[in-house]
Amino acid sequence: MSLNSNNLKQVAIKGFFWSAIEKFGTLGIQFIITLILARLLTPADFGLVGMLAIFIAISQSFINSGFGSALIQKKSPTAEDYSTVFYFNIVVSFLFYFLLFIAAPYIAAFYKQPELIKLTRVISLGFIFNAFGLIQITQLTKNINFKTQSKVSITVVIISGTIGITLALLGYGVWALVFQTLTTSLFRTIFYWIINKWRPLWVFSKHSFKTLFSFGSRLLMAGLIDTIYKNIYLIIIGKFFNASALGYFTQAKTLQEIPVVSITGIIQRVTYSLFSEIQDEKQRLYNGYTKIIHLAIFITFPLMLGLSAVSNNFISVVLTEKWLPSVPYLQLLCFAGMLYPIHAINLNIINVMGRSDLFLRLEIIKKTIITISIFVGIIWGVLGLVIGSVITSFIALIINTYYTGHLIGYGTKKQFVDLLPYFIVASIMAFLVFVVGYLLGTGFGVLVIQIFLGLTIYTILARIFKLKAYVEAKEIIIKFVPNKLKFLL
Repeated sequence: MSLNSNNLKQVAIKGFFWSAIEKFGTLGIQFIITLILARLLTPADFGLVGMLAIFIAISQSFINSGFGSALIQKKSPTAEDYSTVFYFNIVVSFLFYFLLFIAAPYIAAFYKQPELIKLTRVISLGFIFNAFGLIQITQLTKNINFKTQSKVSITVVIISGTIGITLALLGYGVWALVFQTLTTSLFRTIFYWIINKWRPLWVFSKHSFKTLFSFGSRLLMAGLIDTIYKNIYLIIIGKFFNASALGYFTQAKTLQEIPVVSITGIIQRVTYSLFSEIQDEKQRLYNGYTKIIHLAIFITFPLMLGLSAVSNNFISVVLTEKWLPSVPYLQLLCFAGMLYPIHAINLNIINVMGRSDLFLRLEIIKKTIITISIFVGIIWGVLGLVIGSVITSFIALIINTYYTGHLIGYGTKKQFVDLLPYFIVASIMAFLVFVVGYLLGTGFGVLVIQIFLGLTIYTILARIFKLKAYVEAKEIIIKFVPNKLKFLL
């Protein structure tokens, strides 16, 4: 794929459009499903699944092995490359399923939850389902074909969500969450095999494996470290507290992650594919990534700070009062969540430049800091752990941006100068929204007022302060808006 400035922009817009449809369509449906399941199930049910999250995530990291990213980063992967990765992933998926099957009694003993034996052995089948679909997804992503992925993702989340809700209504408890997860992996892989006509060759190339693994192995180690530390709080809370406490934390983390991870996913996978094509043109990379940073913070800063401001009312109205202990966790996690896309975009730059060695080094440094915060934070319980995770997120931002400055000249100082106006505007909006909730109390009507007020205030302030992302978005949107309505922009 040869991209000049014009078709790079066209491909990017098309990619963002379909990726946004997929992510926000899936987000909206998944969000509704999560709310329904939260009403039907108990915090302990969510806590039990949360106890297994780290084991599932670690195994999945080994199955992917960084090969997906390596295939996307490579400009012209061969048929042998794809087939080699496919067979490797299948073998590793069966290996890790077997390991977790054997380890299930020990996991249950660690948490003192006997029901985890069966839960572990069933939910781990998802490894095998996912391994069969990795190449299909990688090819579609490399070809910027997010239209197909959007159709598959939305269809799958409806099917799996319906299954989960049905089982919850029938009284299956935690198994509703297990089978929702399993059917998501199963149906997604089936649909991709039907739609994408790629089929593996009967070949395993040692040369391909060695070439791809030289890049992917570092991403594997970095991803493995990141995965462990993303889920380490689940192990600590599940071990030293109880399933309900873990359920409250898991629900807060889910509510914070659903929007921000979806938005970041849209940006990250489109830009990684596109900018891998122009990895040798630093000025174009610089221009592209500065625009992406502005776009990301323009959306996520008000979203996260706004969610923090309405969290008490939101959880009380939407999830019911049994989930109110999640409120302080959600309020704090939102401050870490607003930085998540900035971390991801900066790390994306490192991968695009082929510096997986630097990527790994950064993960080791940041996770050492997180380890210290865990030992200190656990003294104050779950809340102390959450506060520690927020502090380390800000420290990690400084580390990530420092190295981005060395690679393309977009370092810590420049990024912080760009972030400040958006943070100020979003903070003013969130403060006013919080005050309204404080004065009016809780209730569905108050929540609607808070959301409407937040959107209005943020739009007005973005217009007054002429935020860069707002101006650029306005120029694009105004082309599609009737003349009578253009005054609103």
